[in-house]
Amino acid sequence: MVGSARSETPGTEIDSPDPVPPGLLEAFWRYDAALLANDKSVLDELFLPGPATLRGDGRNLLVGHAAISGFRSARSAIPVRKIAALHVRVLSAGHALVMARTADGAATGLQTQVWQLTGAGWRVAAAHVSLPSHAPPAAAPPAFPPAGGQPAFDRSVWRVVGAPLAAALARGPLDGYDVAVKDLFAVAGQPVGGGVPGFLAGQPPRLASAAAVTALQQAGAELTGIAQTDEFAYSIAGRNVHYGAPPNPAAPGRLGGGSSSGPAAAVALGQARVGLGTDTAGSIRIPASYQGLVGFRPTHGAISAEGVLPLAPSFDTVGWLTRDVADSQAVARVLLPWPADEAALARIPVPATRVIRLPGVEALADPEVQVLLGRFLARATDAGLLPPAADVSLPAETVDEWFAAFRTVQAYEAWHAHGAWIAAHPGALGDDVAQRFAAAAAVTGEQAADARTTVASARAALTGWLDGAVLVMPTAPGPAPPRTADPAEIDDVRGRTLRMSCLAPLAGAPAVSLPQAGRAGPVGLCLIGAPGTDASLLGLAARLEGPEKP
Repeated sequence: MVGSARSETPGTEIDSPDPVPPGLLEAFWRYDAALLANDKSVLDELFLPGPATLRGDGRNLLVGHAAISGFRSARSAIPVRKIAALHVRVLSAGHALVMARTADGAATGLQTQVWQLTGAGWRVAAAHVSLPSHAPPAAAPPAFPPAGGQPAFDRSVWRVVGAPLAAALARGPLDGYDVAVKDLFAVAGQPVGGGVPGFLAGQPPRLASAAAVTALQQAGAELTGIAQTDEFAYSIAGRNVHYGAPPNPAAPGRLGGGSSSGPAAAVALGQARVGLGTDTAGSIRIPASYQGLVGFRPTHGAISAEGVLPLAPSFDTVGWLTRDVADSQAVARVLLPWPADEAALARIPVPATRVIRLPGVEALADPEVQVLLGRFLARATDAGLLPPAADVSLPAETVDEWFAAFRTVQAYEAWHAHGAWIAAHPGALGDDVAQRFAAAAAVTGEQAADARTTVASARAALTGWLDGAVLVMPTAPGPAPPRTADPAEIDDVRGRTLRMSCLAPLAGAPAVSLPQAGRAGPVGLCLIGAPGTDASLLGLAARLEGPEKP
């Protein structure tokens, strides 16, 4: 070999036609040791900070240190292999390419890094991994990641995966789209688990897929796998006592939000292009806000819920998460009624003659989010994308009354959907969700009827305001809470969040959360339109999607 030298690891030859820059090999072997030990703190240190750092493998491309760190935070499997050969090419005085051939028995892999010299030493600016692969037996089912040598998939994100788990049923406009399906949707040949292992164990494989799943497959999409949900979708925290809390790649160390927690993480990690989920009280919009995604809740009832495990049918809505509005529109064209003349739709300046704000609701948000909302509206107005906003009075007492009614109806229907199973399986749920269902069990039919009267009144008021208007408000009070947040902080955030997120389901209205960059992590701003304005609302969202996206 040209310019070969012995490394710190016995038996590995170094091939370099030029002298190896000082400190580079030491940094590489430290990096390799951290990979084998799954030492996430060292790996975070050795990857170049900033939004331009890259990490890729056979399926995913992660862009930015935050996304890479989030991917690492969910990684539990440790590769078993050794470095068989190392090749170094000096690209410049401060940059070098390192390619390492790895071996695991008879199988070989390749890992490549571009290293950059910084004031703190050598750092990885870009990395690509091709891990050793072993051909599985012919009878083995498909697996993702590919079987043999690959780290096991993250079970806090996925319940089951494939390559793909379910193929497209036809060619169509969603060719090339891979979908993570929330574990509430029927997928042919698979049971529905609802995020509860005890429930999953008693479920037979479904003979047919949910209507929304089938529609996506008929449009060319394939299913990567079934992604985790908070237990029976009765939470917005994004953590499951049985499977863990999926990572938040956009804000490592913070919760990812739920209950569409698995699909959101899969999209944020680049493991799926679309996360198909449900939104009852914010279960799509909240994880979208926390993870810098676009989350869309359509008009209530616009998409069939056939084959979807219910929580509260009065508010349950099929929706989805994507990384941008264009992908959300692509899904909407398949699942929703869509105007035949899309060119005419694009010419509409705004889907409303008015923009409204609710200062009493905005007051629930953190000061930073209130400032972001003001700046967002000012830019949109200056650009001619929105007319000046008008304030609508909604007192805090009314918000509390509406939320209490929403929560009562939701609880009554949730117990009706799952109470019999829960009563027959004590101890099957985590404490927080079990307490929520225990409170739901105490709701009487009379209380539910009274609450429905208030819900009807709230819906009438909200749809009246939304007629010819779009409501712009924060999606959530602030960035995702830290994973280490104490119960009091979580309860405070939950209470403020649900008072905001319940407005769209109370109105039965479409809502889209657009990501904005906050200091401590992404935050979402929400556009809510009148029922039936889904297409024009997404059109407006596409025009408003801008430079503040994290």
